[in-house]
Amino acid sequence: MTTPELIRKEGYPAEAHVVLTDDGYLLTMHRIPSAAGPAVFLQHGLLASSSDWVIAGRGKGLAFILAERGYDVWLGNARGNTYSRSHVRYSTSDPRFWNFSWHEMANHDLPAEISYIAGLKKARLTYIGHSMGTTMFFAMAIDRPESAAKIEAMFALAPVAFMNHLKSPVRLLAPFLREIELIVRYLGEGQFLPQNAILKFLARYGCDIDVTEEKICANSLFVICGFDASQFNYVIIMRPSPRRLIAQRSCSAPQTLMPVILSHSPAGASTKTIVHYGQEISSGRFQRYDYGPEGNLAMYNSTRPPDYDLSKLSVPVALFWSENDWLASPVDVRRLYDRLPRKILSYKVDYPKFNHLDFLWALDAPKLVYAKLLSAMNASNVYNRV
Repeated sequence: MTTPELIRKEGYPAEAHVVLTDDGYLLTMHRIPSAAGPAVFLQHGLLASSSDWVIAGRGKGLAFILAERGYDVWLGNARGNTYSRSHVRYSTSDPRFWNFSWHEMANHDLPAEISYIAGLKKARLTYIGHSMGTTMFFAMAIDRPESAAKIEAMFALAPVAFMNHLKSPVRLLAPFLREIELIVRYLGEGQFLPQNAILKFLARYGCDIDVTEEKICANSLFVICGFDASQFNYVIIMRPSPRRLIAQRSCSAPQTLMPVILSHSPAGASTKTIVHYGQEISSGRFQRYDYGPEGNLAMYNSTRPPDYDLSKLSVPVALFWSENDWLASPVDVRRLYDRLPRKILSYKVDYPKFNHLDFLWALDAPKLVYAKLLSAMNASNVYNRV
């Protein structure tokens, strides 16, 4: 099911809005409308889409929780993902379509989406980002202050800016990302892990996936993002068969989220986006894309890519982080927090196994994260109106 279909399945209205960026990309935003409610914009992370915020279902997914509290909920989709794969000049088979990283998402996608919502609502909005959705915001707020002025406050789940202390094995690939980029370009498009037929097959027949196979799949995610099997929803239902009693999952019963997650992720990204993160892992800096000495000289008038200057952030920011997050290391999060000019709070999730993906899909995310998030949003809105 698409994001709007997932929303309607839970009994909420859903809308799709298409915006055009100033560099020609057509982006689809999804909305759970509330004409009178304050606008909140949710931005997904790497290889993800708007579905991240609704997959967990009613009462669990953050988009639904916000809608229940009267917010006008907007879900962004970055260029290159399942819902934003159109351009006024380039097709997805053209390498020029994929010539972007999260820097371009920050400087073109977010300003277009934020301006659209602010123009419709005639008011500022609240921004919530997860993972890359936080990286995009920080870069946007630094480079595009006119767009940042339309944001009342920003709430960062698993914030990513500095990355030199991450625990994830992906750090081992960082020294080779330039070679990976060259190989991918040689083989074809600059596209990284798009939605494909295999994942759609798994979605269609998700209820027939063997439980052991599913746990292996889950563990591959945990290897990248941190391990916390207790917060993933595994349910085994015993039901009779004509020949024997078999153990299998029932789609009519509360079910594990893994088949649903696989049907929406990975949602597509550019190789350049992956490489940009690899550069940050290697350099230990929150920096612009490194094109090499000659390319940097042409792009930045310097042989070294400049840092993003966090002192230029004008928006109040709250950080939500966890000890078991292998991608947003507590050390790196503290380094980020120390450099923020306007701080709301730095909130450590009170559960030692909580990981990068748990901010979206953990069974206890509403209690462990969203309750504090809603409280901080209310307090921040009062503070910013004074």
